[in-house]
Amino acid sequence: MKKISRILLALIPAVLAFLMIMTEPFYSLDAMLTDKVYSQMKGAGDTVKIIAIDEETLNAYGPLNTWSREKSADLIDYLYDGDNAPSVLAFDLMYIGETDAATDGRLAKAAEGKDIVTASNLVYRGRVRYNKDGSPYYDTRNIDTEERPFTALDEVSLSGFANAEMSKDGFVRTTQFSTLVNDETRYSFATRIYLEYMKKAGLEERALATISKDNQVQFFYSGKPGEYTRFSLKNVLDGKVPKEEFADSIVIVGAYAPGLTDSYHSAAKRSKDMYGVEINANIVSALLNEKTATKAPLIWYAIIAALILFGYTYLAREMKMYPALLVGIWVLMGFGIAGRLLAVNGSLISLIYVLITVVIIGTWVIIEKYVLEIFQKKKVIDTFKKYMAPQVIDNMAKDELFNIEMKGERRHVAVLFVDIRGFTSMSEALEPEEVVQILNQYLTLTTKCIFDHGGMLDKFIGDATMAIFNAPNDQEDYIYKAILAGLDMVKYGNELGEKLLEQYGRTVSFGVGVNIGEAIVGNIGCDTRLDYTAIGDTVNTASRIEGKAKGGELLITEDTMKALEGRIVTEYVEAMALKGKAEPVNVYRVLETKEN
Repeated sequence: MKKISRILLALIPAVLAFLMIMTEPFYSLDAMLTDKVYSQMKGAGDTVKIIAIDEETLNAYGPLNTWSREKSADLIDYLYDGDNAPSVLAFDLMYIGETDAATDGRLAKAAEGKDIVTASNLVYRGRVRYNKDGSPYYDTRNIDTEERPFTALDEVSLSGFANAEMSKDGFVRTTQFSTLVNDETRYSFATRIYLEYMKKAGLEERALATISKDNQVQFFYSGKPGEYTRFSLKNVLDGKVPKEEFADSIVIVGAYAPGLTDSYHSAAKRSKDMYGVEINANIVSALLNEKTATKAPLIWYAIIAALILFGYTYLAREMKMYPALLVGIWVLMGFGIAGRLLAVNGSLISLIYVLITVVIIGTWVIIEKYVLEIFQKKKVIDTFKKYMAPQVIDNMAKDELFNIEMKGERRHVAVLFVDIRGFTSMSEALEPEEVVQILNQYLTLTTKCIFDHGGMLDKFIGDATMAIFNAPNDQEDYIYKAILAGLDMVKYGNELGEKLLEQYGRTVSFGVGVNIGEAIVGNIGCDTRLDYTAIGDTVNTASRIEGKAKGGELLITEDTMKALEGRIVTEYVEAMALKGKAEPVNVYRVLETKEN
């Protein structure tokens, strides 16, 4: 039953992790974590370079929307004049519709026969569509219009849609590799650059292997904002930048000034926006260097993660707190390393849900192993303070060997019984209130004697008291302390008897018995009632010899006498026949101690 309970409890965090991975309730947190863990930025490199329409350029030529397309033609002519032409020249600019026939023609002529890529734009407008079974759904990705470069330029250059792909948290970390427009394939701006470069270089299009079924791919940034090599367009047109800087490179021309409203939240550096031209540079670099990935199948990852977390929970609840928490850290590190390795090989797994689950399990372990243990220990200590001297309990609480569960064990103990002689006749002659008052005085006295010598008050049995020495924890010189407690009971019992004689005209005295030996000590009883006590022949013998003791007499067994030989003064009483004993037991009367 206990094992089934452990399994059921371990299933809770496993199922929680499974559901979170499948439903992604904390997408933004997960994206932020995976952006950090899976980041592989090692510098932008020299393959992709940027020609920036920056503040310096705008100050020289005026607002971008007033420019003649002749400037773009001038740039093409400059870069392709000679043997140091770029591999691909891409314009992250819209040349939609005709403007001036002369300048439009000039740009188209400059682009003819060159490796030029220009930007197009897809206009999305939602519409109702229907599944194969006839059920309707709203398609938010429906392409209503495609805005392409003017016809003359479109005929002599390649184009790709430059729409930025925003993730659900507003950050750019994915790109649409391609899409269909009127049943024709259209590539994204960055994809078109990549494909043209790979074609010209005679290389295999490797990135195609990591595209998802919806033609989307997550890319990993190579550089943070400002890290790509860039040159001001004005300086290039002024001839201040040698053409050799662009030889065999991918060159992207684009907006690089705040007023041009072409910046986005990027996963490269969340605190600083990145210009669209830099994002496209990062996408191209990611495709070239195979730094792209798609999500691993959710169902399989959710099942594997749930199984691992189930095993961790199952084991952690049986471990001590610190090892359990250490294993939790190893589990997190394992998922992080596995995630990083999978990302390098084109698959993505979420981490935040594993982190949340491990934190929950760790908190659970802390509460169960530490907080609840403190309360449990306090409860046990408070309970035992009713049986033992408070200072003894305090010392036990500091002892690392203190067994908070108080399980049964075999221990060598000294057992003491004490009873009132003459109490029955006295109780018959006095009022009930007086009887209770006398009994309370007696019990207070015997309890004090037990506690003064570090014993444990086991129980009150009518007008008898039972005490154990050397339990629940080890106690130094416990046999001698039991004898001292018995002698104190005799001494103070006589004083109480004299007091009662004066007060009620009747007296009482104490009979005490002590025996030593092994006994079974622990919580004994049933589910609804437990007593921490000792059982066995040692206890029975102590009770029997106490029954033989006269008022004011402390009797002990021969084993007890031998254990304290030379430390106490005794006299032999007789070999007593005791119930449950096949042979008579030699009994001795303790007169005094030799010490002090």
